[in-house]
Amino acid sequence: MTAEPAPTLLAAALPDPAARPAMREPDLLDAAARDFYREILKEGGRLHVSDIRPEDEPVAEQLAGLGFLVLHVTDGFYTAINPRAVGERLSADLWEESTRLIAKAARIPDLLEDLTHAYDTAPRRTEPAGGVRQVTGMVEIRHLLSQFLRDYPHEALTAQPGTFRPPARRGDGLAQTRRYVERGGSVRTIYQPQARLDRDQVEFAAEITKLGSRIRLLDLPFSRAIIFDRTVALISAAPDNDAAVLIEDPATVLYLVGVFEQQWAQAQVVDWVALAVGSIEPATHQQVGRLLARGLTQRAIATRLGLSERTVAGHIARLRERYDAETLFQLGWQMRGARDA
Repeated sequence: MTAEPAPTLLAAALPDPAARPAMREPDLLDAAARDFYREILKEGGRLHVSDIRPEDEPVAEQLAGLGFLVLHVTDGFYTAINPRAVGERLSADLWEESTRLIAKAARIPDLLEDLTHAYDTAPRRTEPAGGVRQVTGMVEIRHLLSQFLRDYPHEALTAQPGTFRPPARRGDGLAQTRRYVERGGSVRTIYQPQARLDRDQVEFAAEITKLGSRIRLLDLPFSRAIIFDRTVALISAAPDNDAAVLIEDPATVLYLVGVFEQQWAQAQVVDWVALAVGSIEPATHQQVGRLLARGLTQRAIATRLGLSERTVAGHIARLRERYDAETLFQLGWQMRGARDA
């Protein structure tokens, strides 16, 4: 027979649920138990076991477990105990338990000191000259992001142009954002206008907005980047985002923060929750009209918004009918005049 492994020091420091019986919290005395206790008091504070109805047995066990009733086995009676005495005992037990846990919690950093040192001195912390290095592969990039979400818990500034993440990964993104925000972190994100045309992206934006994240739209070209605590930045270094550059040089990171803040000030505020429960069609129609008024061709609009030319042509046809325009030039001119007005 293989011997059981000895408990680790960390395991010994943590509370063992089996070491002592679980103590119910005082507020778990529900209304039914309170009423049952009052009925016993009306009967003189004593109740014979045989007089307990089957449906009341769980309530009697609850009261006995907390100490409000004491069973005299010889006589077969439950006796009601003064709640003041029960409360004092429960309070003392809780104070004792909390003091024990606080003392053990204070020991945790010392017990993990060797692992913390190993984490801080791991190869990823070694910087080339200038505080810049390249990271290749989505696995490595996601690994770094997971570490940064924990190492830099206060602020995340993200610029996310182009194609939205696959829907299958939406759950991971929501979970990461939720944990980050719940720990007190703030998240600001910039999307491009075509994000309003993607149902998955709109729904994702609505969900993380509910968590406290903020997202705006910027109708200008910008690069994919994420900055944590104004200390470290990760920017895309490949069209498919399979490579990135990690920047820890303070001056460079500060410059990137300044660029983000300028873009944030120019970006459009969007009610993502309202957009998610509404229709995407008005947003698409509006974007096509805006780009057409700026002089873009049908093909350029399709490329810019990530739509097919046939879809764009359908929007243009409805716009021509609305503005009673015979040509694209005339439509663009009329729309530009309407916008200026």
